[in-house]
Amino acid sequence: MTIRHIRIFEAVCDAGCNTTRAAEALHMTQPAVSLAIAELESYYGILLFDRIARRLHLTEAGREFLDYARRITLTFDDMEKTVRSWESKGILRVGASVSVGAKLMPELVARFREHAPDLRVKVKIDRSDRLEEALAAGEADLALIEGIAHDANLLVEDFMEDRLALIASPKAVKPGEIVTRAAFSEMEFLLRERGSGTREIFESTLAAASLPLPDPAWESLSTAALMNAAEAGLGTAVVPRRMAEEMIDSGRVAEFFVEGLTFTRTYKIVWHRDKRFTRAARDFIALCRSWGREASGGTDNRKDN
Repeated sequence: MTIRHIRIFEAVCDAGCNTTRAAEALHMTQPAVSLAIAELESYYGILLFDRIARRLHLTEAGREFLDYARRITLTFDDMEKTVRSWESKGILRVGASVSVGAKLMPELVARFREHAPDLRVKVKIDRSDRLEEALAAGEADLALIEGIAHDANLLVEDFMEDRLALIASPKAVKPGEIVTRAAFSEMEFLLRERGSGTREIFESTLAAASLPLPDPAWESLSTAALMNAAEAGLGTAVVPRRMAEEMIDSGRVAEFFVEGLTFTRTYKIVWHRDKRFTRAARDFIALCRSWGREASGGTDNRKDN
């Protein structure tokens, strides 16, 4: 017994228990309609119609079966409609590291909603390492991070370049000042927590330059807290340049540089290699690529990890 059999039975009932008219409505032959009814009756071991004077009349069992048939086809049609429109009215689960989530994600999601207004975008903002765990567990469709992806099962695509800014109170350094590596190593540092992409890039840059890793005066999940502490003269904060732009431009903090060091970073789109993308996920990735090209002047850097 299939949904086809049920639809044929409904059509016969809707045609006044007339198989010929039902066949015309279904674009079938009359014998094919009669066969489907006979198969239903044989499958359930009941009579759906009485045959009286070469005419069909619904039996009591037939009327009860019709009630079930109506509910079944209504539910089935609702499922078909919902599933077929899932990509335009479903849920896209996107992870974002703290830095990406604070600055870029609101703008990206707002722009994406213009493209897919009925789609619900669920955003999870967390450390990069925890986002990797969410991708591996199937709890996120994709993620945007600025750190290094460590799971070999993740595919990685660079989509935008940025850099970290070193900021401190204008009383401690001059805007644009270039300090020596030795002077830099003696500073008090205000850093993001271990496991964050920002912290990882900062420490990997120091390690590549053979500079000691500092014991931070502050460690925080909040970039805003670090910037406020830098403004208060409590040390040097290492934060994403985009997030510090307003404070730098207003003179509340001073951005400075270290001789021979550049703390560059690349925002990345990551997803599990076994993930099957919906059209919505592909469209969101395309938006990120476009955004990245606009921000970096047309360059498009991609790679698999």
